Amino acid sequence: MNTREHHLVELVGTDGSPIGETTVDEAHRAPGRLHRAFSVLLISPDGRLLLQQRAAVKTRFALRWANTCCGHPTPGEAVTEAAGRRLVEELGVTAVPLTEVGVFVYQAGDPDSGRVEFEYDHVLVGAFSGEPSAVDPAEVAAVEWVAPDELTVALARSPELYAPWLAGVVDAWRSSGR
Repeated sequence: MNTREHHLVELVGTDGSPIGETTVDEAHRAPGRLHRAFSVLLISPDGRLLLQQRAAVKTRFALRWANTCCGHPTPGEAVTEAAGRRLVEELGVTAVPLTEVGVFVYQAGDPDSGRVEFEYDHVLVGAFSGEPSAVDPAEVAAVEWVAPDELTVALARSPELYAPWLAGVVDAWRSSGR
């Protein structure tokens, strides 16, 4: 089993208040346990969004396109700190100031693995130009810059190609006006 599956996550109530902790593995077993997560969306100066295709070895929604990076803070860890760490680990992206633009709750089962995402998801955005410098193939299969309107059309046309939380991430970003 992937060692990340043994990391601790913070269980939360529907209002986001901490109520306990468990492992990533346990939190994602059906029917899922509501836990804190984050989704980062990096935006280029011309307004494009950096997406990643999740690696084939991911235990949930492998090879689906998602926002720039996702993860779970450890219990008590600041969401922005955890998100900055994951940007470095997954993509080699450093020193990007992140701003939280919203939170949403979603629950989705992965038909391929039987695992369940049930997350209180903090959406963070940051400005970034260039390309990731060190993509970790155990996390990311590919990256791509996409125009927001093209992504909206693609999500509606072929939702099965995308992680089930991506539409919520894009909605939170658009609603923020950033």
